[in-house]
Amino acid sequence: MHNSTKIDTRFEGGPAAPSVTLEQVSFAYPGEQIFRSLNFTVKGGQWTCLIGPSGCGKSTLLRLISGTLREGLSGRIHFSDGNNHKGLTAWMSQKDLLLPWLSVVDNVCLGARLRGEMTAKKRLKAMSLLEDAGLGEYANVLPSSLSGGMRQRVALLRTLMEERSVILMDEPFSALDALTRLKLQDLAARLVEGATVLMVTHDPLEALRLGHRIYVMTDRPAKLSDALIPPGSPPRNPGDSAIISMQATLLERLEGRDKS
Repeated sequence: MHNSTKIDTRFEGGPAAPSVTLEQVSFAYPGEQIFRSLNFTVKGGQWTCLIGPSGCGKSTLLRLISGTLREGLSGRIHFSDGNNHKGLTAWMSQKDLLLPWLSVVDNVCLGARLRGEMTAKKRLKAMSLLEDAGLGEYANVLPSSLSGGMRQRVALLRTLMEERSVILMDEPFSALDALTRLKLQDLAARLVEGATVLMVTHDPLEALRLGHRIYVMTDRPAKLSDALIPPGSPPRNPGDSAIISMQATLLERLEGRDKS
């Protein structure tokens, strides 16, 4: 009976998801240059991972792309579909930021609720997403009843409910135990397939599992390495010999021993 009302919860943007390009982007906080003449493209419809030391500007780059940070910026950030996506990107942080007084399903639907766009169809999609994530039976409970991993799954679903073609993720899985992290990575890779995703992470293996392209960012003023392109499609098997080999290359870049 339940399957008769189940809907497709995967991202529907497909190849139309835009690329995001930064051209000669410079940015500075008072007294500190973060980027200088940075050129960078997040390829449309793919998952790009950004890795580097703490404080090098990775999260700042996400904020610039989202349009929430503009003062101190020069250069151009544009989307290949020609639209201004300010306020139209989906954002997921490492903190779940669930509202404790709302049920799980209402947290998933939070964006639509705040915009006054809540419909029966949106609620049905939220319920289907919860089923996909193994949380269907928790739809009507409060977040306080959930474990940390379950809360993070709800946060991911809330991000997906925004139905944005560009998704920005700031260490979304870092607070999870190893097994839950792998499961949530698998779920995310399946549900956002076809979207343009830029994810900041400190975990080389996570980047290699999920990224179509991986860039290493150096310290300030930040620069980016050439793209590292793992074989196969995400989510990859972390035990694959090619992934293990590329992990050594990625660590070399992080340590500055690879000058590419």
